[in-house]
Amino acid sequence: MSVLTRWPRNQLCLSVEERRHAVQAVEQAFAATLESLKVDIGLKEMFEEIYVPLAAWILARKRQQEGPLVLGINGAQGAGKSTLFNLLEVILGEGFGLRVVGFSIDDIYKTRADREAMAQSIHPLFVTRGVPGTHDVELGMEIIDSLCADDPDRVTKIPVFDKSIDDRCPDSVWQEWVGGADLIVLEGWCVGAQPQQDGALVEPVNALEREEDPEGVWRHYVNEQLNGPYRELFSRLDLLLMLCVPSMDAVYEWRSLQEKKLAERVQYIYDTQQPTDHLRIMDGEEIKRFIQHYERLTRAMLSEMPQQADVTLFLNENHKIANIRVLKPLHNC
Repeated sequence: MSVLTRWPRNQLCLSVEERRHAVQAVEQAFAATLESLKVDIGLKEMFEEIYVPLAAWILARKRQQEGPLVLGINGAQGAGKSTLFNLLEVILGEGFGLRVVGFSIDDIYKTRADREAMAQSIHPLFVTRGVPGTHDVELGMEIIDSLCADDPDRVTKIPVFDKSIDDRCPDSVWQEWVGGADLIVLEGWCVGAQPQQDGALVEPVNALEREEDPEGVWRHYVNEQLNGPYRELFSRLDLLLMLCVPSMDAVYEWRSLQEKKLAERVQYIYDTQQPTDHLRIMDGEEIKRFIQHYERLTRAMLSEMPQQADVTLFLNENHKIANIRVLKPLHNC
């Protein structure tokens, strides 16, 4: 069996026929991709045992309330949040007929100019994107509220952030969604994160904090953001799903793989004789320092969030789902 675990049998929502139809729809949607790969990577079994049952459970939960369901997906860098969203989007859309829209918390990063201003006025570390305080939280709430509005003619513009230039794209290339949605997904590494107790902020957790934030100004400001505007943003979530990575070492390894893929993209652009001097690719030491910006909060979430998230998918060192926990099982789902 290519899967290491399966969705809890007592939480198999909807009928066998409904789930079978969803599996067939997903297989059809991915048929061209699988044909081009020419390999059996066990996707059908994963659809049957994990992803379609998860989507069916989300649909059953959505039917318990009026209006759209807002789902948060949490996971450290490289955990596979975007891939999971893409799978759920296809399953719930093609398989179960829902209107699904989502965006990443990365999409609402503040512009580089705004972060440079924060670096001048608050702390130099805020020039680096990622930690709470570097997102336009008001914009995120406006997007969710707009998508929740029952207006078929409303156009919601969703920003696009280009990590290769470390800046937000002009609004002329922002995505547009017309009308409402059945499921709204917000995915991101710190989605649903809780603030720490003040006492936990005293000791630095790594060299970055020890050498570049010795007085704790940066980490205290990050914590204040979690306790204020980010709490309000995350309060809009109806469900929280966590992709739980096995360790900080895995975070570094998987984030390095992401940067390698970005470098390949830049090489492709270079090969097509387009300018690449403005693109920002990190080497190993730069990635290590970059991840240290997130280490404190990542460690806290790995310790606490599995006891708080509605669903936790535990990943092993090989990036496979090794265990599944449903915090509050649905009754008669």
